[in-house]
Amino acid sequence: MRRRKLILGGAGLLGAFGFTLGLGAWRSGDLRWLTDVRETENGRPDLSRMAWRLIDDRGNPVVPQDWLGQASMVFFGFTWCPDVCPTTLMDIADWLEGLGPDADRIRVAMITVDPERDSPEILAEYLSNFNSRIRGLTGSADAVAEAAKAFDVTYTRLLRDDGDYTMNHTSGVFVFHPSGELASTIDFHEERRFAVPKIRRAIG
Repeated sequence: MRRRKLILGGAGLLGAFGFTLGLGAWRSGDLRWLTDVRETENGRPDLSRMAWRLIDDRGNPVVPQDWLGQASMVFFGFTWCPDVCPTTLMDIADWLEGLGPDADRIRVAMITVDPERDSPEILAEYLSNFNSRIRGLTGSADAVAEAAKAFDVTYTRLLRDDGDYTMNHTSGVFVFHPSGELASTIDFHEERRFAVPKIRRAIG
């Protein structure tokens, strides 16, 4: 946990270094999901058509249909991410603040791409550094892979010189209408003045 806190502290300083953030985005995510909603080979992600099953950071089972009836905001990341994930989480916390009382009308979740290290307990501890509304989801390697496929997200384990590993993964935040239909996507480090209106349109 000490290392994670150090990572979070360092991430706060990264805001002043646009080049560093850009480099981190390239290393930790392929940035395929930008601001425009576009078709994928499986069509647009739609929660009502997904069939994954995960557990949240409190140990409760979660299926996509549980999120229908309320707007949702979802992104993929992992707790040992050095730059993109903590920056995205800080941005999400900022967007929720910008929503005011409407923040209670949207579910927010981070689905881990590193289930080997990200247990429910680890996710809960990590996400508590950002905003209490953000839930973490994990599961078996197969369950996470099924969820990623449903969102058209890719991720790869990359070995480091020290024998440890990191994860390369699709970045960006998915925003869904209460019906489960994809409303929009929010690019990595998108400005609050653009992100918050997108979320409000999904909330309705």
